[in-house]
Amino acid sequence: MRILIWHVHGSWTTAFVQGPHTYVVPVTPDRGPDGLGRARTFDWPDSVIELPPEQLRDAGIDLVVLQRPHELALVDAWLGRRPPLVYLEHNAPHGDVPDTRHPAAGLPVAALVHVTHFNRLMWDNGRAPATVIEHGIVDPGPRWTGELPHAAVVVNDPVRRGRTTGTDLLADFARVAPLDVFGMRTDQLDVPGVTTHDLVQADLHTEMARRRLYLHPVRWTSLGLSLLEAMHLAMPVVALATTEVAEAVPPGAGVVSNRPDVLHDAVRDFVADPPHARAVGESARAAALARYGLTRFLDDWERLLKEVTR
Repeated sequence: MRILIWHVHGSWTTAFVQGPHTYVVPVTPDRGPDGLGRARTFDWPDSVIELPPEQLRDAGIDLVVLQRPHELALVDAWLGRRPPLVYLEHNAPHGDVPDTRHPAAGLPVAALVHVTHFNRLMWDNGRAPATVIEHGIVDPGPRWTGELPHAAVVVNDPVRRGRTTGTDLLADFARVAPLDVFGMRTDQLDVPGVTTHDLVQADLHTEMARRRLYLHPVRWTSLGLSLLEAMHLAMPVVALATTEVAEAVPPGAGVVSNRPDVLHDAVRDFVADPPHARAVGESARAAALARYGLTRFLDDWERLLKEVTR
């Protein structure tokens, strides 16, 4: 099968393109949002090919995965026809939650796929055939060493996104333990006790795993893939009990709470007790492999793709 998909979410797409198909990603001369082409910072297989829009009409596309509302107009313009359409929603709704109507509710899609059950519940999907395929992770391996008594945080645009990503909470956490914040545009942060890092993807997991624990202070997001990656790395997790986190981090894999004092104590405990951190991290890895393993993810997608193209 030849699947057209835009390069929108690099981490998610890295898992998706491990499947058995040919994945066609549009590329434009400026490599802008509608033509980013192949990833340059993620490891994608040779089955991912990039084509300019003018070649897509003759590319034999069997199915399209939409991720943004305007992509349907691009399908019409670039392909001149509509193969079966699947709309993938990465995000939790914003705005008038829980009354936010999903943009695919009125589109002719064969399936509206959410990445968490929380998202499916909170979006108003209308009559769209909504389903859930939970995340899958390309396993980075159990790299945790915990040699640095710090907490790792991964977030992009922490200043712009502010309370959404819990940026305002970092100062209090930094009084408990040093924080290393990884991600794009983190250099805009100016918080005592916080060190920022803008690493290439190839180095990120190794550097995360050197920290004693993973801190997830995000108030409102779908389900940060960095959280699931940290669990795969065998890092103990301290996280807000918001959106899908309580499902993703079971008891024994970390500390999940909406009480700052409980979270602060958990950070202190992991920093002070490396053997405890190691044991909890091993449980986190086992839980992540069981629920968010790549094989399950690809099998779920394969079943859906067969259903909508039969």
